[in-house]
Amino acid sequence: MTLLPRDIILFFVVFGLIAATGFFQSWNVALGIVNMGLISAIMALGVNMQWGYAGLFNIGVMGFVALGGLGAVLVAMPPVSEAWAAGGLRVIAALLLGIATVIAAHQAMRRLPKGRTKVFVVLAILIVGFFIYRAVLDPATAAIEKVNPAATGYLGGLGLPVLFSWPVGALFAAGAAWLIGKTALGLRSDYLAIATLGIAEIVIAMMKNEDWLSRGVKNVIGIPRPVPYEIDLQNDPFFVERMTSWGFDPVTASSITVKLAYSGLFITVLIILLWLSQAALASPWGRMMRAIRDNEDAAEAMGKDVTARHLQIFILGSAVCGLAGAMMATLDGQLTPGTYQPLRFTFLIWVMVIVGGSGNNFGSVLGGFLIWYLWVMVEPFGLTFIQFITSGMADGYWLKAHLLESAAHMRLLTMGLILLLVLRFSPRGLIPER
Repeated sequence: MTLLPRDIILFFVVFGLIAATGFFQSWNVALGIVNMGLISAIMALGVNMQWGYAGLFNIGVMGFVALGGLGAVLVAMPPVSEAWAAGGLRVIAALLLGIATVIAAHQAMRRLPKGRTKVFVVLAILIVGFFIYRAVLDPATAAIEKVNPAATGYLGGLGLPVLFSWPVGALFAAGAAWLIGKTALGLRSDYLAIATLGIAEIVIAMMKNEDWLSRGVKNVIGIPRPVPYEIDLQNDPFFVERMTSWGFDPVTASSITVKLAYSGLFITVLIILLWLSQAALASPWGRMMRAIRDNEDAAEAMGKDVTARHLQIFILGSAVCGLAGAMMATLDGQLTPGTYQPLRFTFLIWVMVIVGGSGNNFGSVLGGFLIWYLWVMVEPFGLTFIQFITSGMADGYWLKAHLLESAAHMRLLTMGLILLLVLRFSPRGLIPER
């Protein structure tokens, strides 16, 4: 799959808009759009693998992104020794008891003959195991959350370099996708969508309420960076002298330097994923996935294990979303479970995939940058536009006040309008599948 001249022009237009933001507004703003655009493009690649390759309708994207962010916390944050002493080992024991309960119930399901005895034994194992699990876990988590709750109140992480958390975040999302896929992939597309959305809400609810794990709504701040801090650059005499000699303000230059460093890391990840995705799509495996997407019955008649392939692509796409979630938590320097909203992490990513071109990896990348640019810039543009058209109205006039208060809704209006225009005039996306 190659880029046509028209596709290259589209990329130049999008990056030209971002460059114009740098020239006429601020390079800090422009580079911020680039960095989140890179992360959004990676999320869109993950969703495109599931929908564009295999036709799986997953609207639980935010759950996998959140698990990636949790991976960043559990790997990169330093351990809280007092919390571990208060109940860390008991939490591990409780988790092992929970796993043992599930395994025991599974073995009973497999080994016992069908009948009421089997049902009663399985239920007894699950109920007794659950109460034992909670009896061990609850006192331990209560003790952990009492350890300096204003600053910690959780176990912390392993204190490893934050870059290690990116593949771990992908593994967390892949593990959750495996559990979901084993139970939900047999559902039809609309029921699968409902199931994935519900499970994503469960993941977010868990992260909001299990303070011992992620501090809940109190948030985890200060996730270590893979790049220097701005204040360190500003206190570096060599950096200050060099920026001053080039005619730059050291404070502004430090912020731009940090954003450029993040951009280099994110571009590297995106290029690797894009190369792997393109190679997979051009391989016999990719042709098989598209054949399954287009006609499951025919593919199954040819001897293909449709359910296994669906599970495989569901795990791969979710892992990419988890990777993006870990990268985003690293960029933000914090984990804020309350901000994982379907509007941003599901609807917006789906708009990127549809507008860019479902089934085309380059289209997903283009959609990621274009839609994120509009998401950031439309609201200030909309406010300026409304101020212009209401400039002739008297201050205090009800229509002027109403329009100015509604400027924030320009963002949602524009997303809907862009989606409608693309579906009307280019229903296969800006860069369609070829």
